[in-house]
Amino acid sequence: MMSRTFNITADCKPSLHYMVDLSGRLEKIKKMVDAGQYFTINRARQYGKTTTLRALAKYLIRDYVVISLDFQLMSHKDFEEEGAFVKAFSEAVLRKTDRENSMPAKIRNELRELSGNIKEAAMSHMFEIMSSWCKLSEKPIVLIIDEVDSASNNQVFLDFLSQLRGYYIDRDVTPAFQSVILAGVYDIKNIKRKIRADEDHKNNSPWNIAAKFRVDMSFSRRDIAGMLEEYEKDCHTGMDVMSMAGLVYD
Repeated sequence: MMSRTFNITADCKPSLHYMVDLSGRLEKIKKMVDAGQYFTINRARQYGKTTTLRALAKYLIRDYVVISLDFQLMSHKDFEEEGAFVKAFSEAVLRKTDRENSMPAKIRNELRELSGNIKEAAMSHMFEIMSSWCKLSEKPIVLIIDEVDSASNNQVFLDFLSQLRGYYIDRDVTPAFQSVILAGVYDIKNIKRKIRADEDHKNNSPWNIAAKFRVDMSFSRRDIAGMLEEYEKDCHTGMDVMSMAGLVYD
């Protein structure tokens, strides 16, 4: 069996790396999901966003259908035209649910048909299909998207946010996602959009529905000690775990 290591690049994987216990954070985030909130998680690189999102997807799976996407895996061209985005997004959703029974065959067929006709693929149609899925689904659906700010300069992405906002506002009459979580380095609530090409940016961000994310994602001394305790069980160095945790924290 491969020994675990302390990881400082990319996401952490429980089978490979010593990790902070995320259960407290995940419980707090789930309360926001349970309340039907749409929100962003924006932190600097190497802050643990992706690790948290992947753990969250597993944490929510008992109560929700979770669609976990990464916009970093979509190309620049996927955001240039509406049809290209609809195709790329639909195909990403289909891939994520390919081995699950969470998507009804009717919805799967409609998404496949939509993604196969890039010239006529409309975002409004895609959201209608998603809304139908939300209505038919046995469990509420949660959408998680990582690296969203990689697309933030594109009008198509702003239109996507606008559609999410519209369905959020009408969710009492039109089925919609239970919760939408967008993660990235920058806070997309600050995005401004142009109504016309010759106008200045307006103060009407298409993501002004977002709830405030107040979950502390930084590591405490106790968090660090938990990782060191796991290391000590494996390596038996005889270290004073709490003293060492304090030094690392400082």
